[in-house]
Amino acid sequence: MSDIDLKRDINDELDFEPSIDAADIGVAVENGIVTLTGHVPTYAQKATVEEVVRRVKGVKGIAQEIEVRPYGSNQTADDEIAKRAINMIHWNTAIPDGAVQVKVQKGWVTLTGKVEWQYQKTAAADVIRGLGGVVGIQNNIAVKAHASVSDVKKRIEDALKRNAEVEAKAIHVDVLDGGKVRLEGRVHAWSERSAVERAAWSAPGVNLVEDRISIG
Repeated sequence: MSDIDLKRDINDELDFEPSIDAADIGVAVENGIVTLTGHVPTYAQKATVEEVVRRVKGVKGIAQEIEVRPYGSNQTADDEIAKRAINMIHWNTAIPDGAVQVKVQKGWVTLTGKVEWQYQKTAAADVIRGLGGVVGIQNNIAVKAHASVSDVKKRIEDALKRNAEVEAKAIHVDVLDGGKVRLEGRVHAWSERSAVERAAWSAPGVNLVEDRISIG
């Protein structure tokens, strides 16, 4: 697929997504690498834009340069954002009570703490990304390692074999000390690469995934 065709498909997909306003979003494509520029009113829209672009066939990488510019002059104060974020995290049953701490500075939310599973770390960011006034999220929550290297490797490889989207033989999995997973190999589409990443993150104790998988 040519870069011109890919850019057209991305713009069409962004226009088709009802939850975002694509009027102020710029798209540039070079060798399958997409650069997103412009601005949106909420962090939730910024995250959705990236999710929409990821699902377009032919996308090999994304450079995210979109700014969050809240509507109006009365922006939400940092202490109010922090209070709302803490409440949202507290009410989410996937996140253990007291496991996550919140810091807000100029609309940027930093999450720290320690949880048992990656899905809990992800949930903490997901529940606050739609809050008004949030311009970015830095998720520094650590995932506790509670499984051996060989056990983690086997769980990931078994998950890849079960996944209909993935050709497991084309993926090589290395598990390093400290909960780091390195993925190598080749897939045909970004959706397959995402499926491999999900399988890696689903293993217990994984806190970093280094994705070296190529698309083509």
